[in-house]
Amino acid sequence: MRWLLAVLACVWALDARAADPVRIGLLRTLSPAPLYIAMEQGYFRDEGLDVSFRFFEAAQPIAAAAVSGDLDIGVTALTGGFYSLAGRGTLKVIGGGLHEDPGVEGTAVLVSQKAYEAGLTSLAKLPGHSMGITQFGASFHYISGRIAEKEGFDLKTVTLRPLQTIGNMIAAVRTNQVDATMAIASQAKPLVAAGDARILAWVGDVTPYQLTAVFAPVGYIRDHADVLRRFAKAYVRGVDAYQAAFFRVGADGKPVHDGGTDAAVAAIQHYVFVGDPAGVQKVLDGVAPYSAGGRIDTADVAAQLRWFVAQGLVKTSAQPSELIDTSFLGAMAGP
Repeated sequence: MRWLLAVLACVWALDARAADPVRIGLLRTLSPAPLYIAMEQGYFRDEGLDVSFRFFEAAQPIAAAAVSGDLDIGVTALTGGFYSLAGRGTLKVIGGGLHEDPGVEGTAVLVSQKAYEAGLTSLAKLPGHSMGITQFGASFHYISGRIAEKEGFDLKTVTLRPLQTIGNMIAAVRTNQVDATMAIASQAKPLVAAGDARILAWVGDVTPYQLTAVFAPVGYIRDHADVLRRFAKAYVRGVDAYQAAFFRVGADGKPVHDGGTDAAVAAIQHYVFVGDPAGVQKVLDGVAPYSAGGRIDTADVAAQLRWFVAQGLVKTSAQPSELIDTSFLGAMAGP
């Protein structure tokens, strides 16, 4: 019996050593929910990966951490910081995440109740007001610019206030330190319910775009392609399970919420809304569709790069195709 136990212990030890470590940087929000599901359901383990999450307070530092070697993969919004680093040949997008689309309650443009009562009742009235963002060059800066283009005003007429973290953005609009900000549905709806803010619009209705994406250092792509292929396989399983749990529609045209939904919510709540009595409803209110199969919207990534360059926020002569590797998760079909 001792001999058998010793053999089994060796096998288990070999299995443990065989798992390839993968460090993933992300925000502790609902945005990377398919990753939470993949982790809790063992999809990464099934691919021989020992995945660990490192959580950040904003998107831009994730790209920097990947370049410095502190991360292997980043899953967050593509920012000016990302495009600057990618333009130097250090990072590449390998897949898609959340995609803002019309009719989807993804990211909300919020205004404080005070500002709304004072007349800030539409996007067209943003000039002359303040907008809370995390940092200059962040995705919130980009969205603000696209809104300005759509509504026909100069972004310089809006006072952008960098508040460093999403939590600070939400607190600032709630306490009237800024007139407006942006937040995903699970963060925006409670503010509205509490009477602290109003939703002016959903970003997907104003400017559809690739909100979050998967990226990796160029050196890691070169040296660990097999690991990334296995990651991609597990990631797609997570995306598919997420989509089936929250966006499957029944014959009556209504979303199907069943045991799969309950399991997905439970997996997600290991990371967000932990111990929150209203957590289940916050998850259900806050989920938004992912790019099918984890594919990337290459056309929109190109549009984002052009905007950041035009604003002087990114200096690079790199072409969008040089910043994207579709060999792992593929690209979305064009229009």
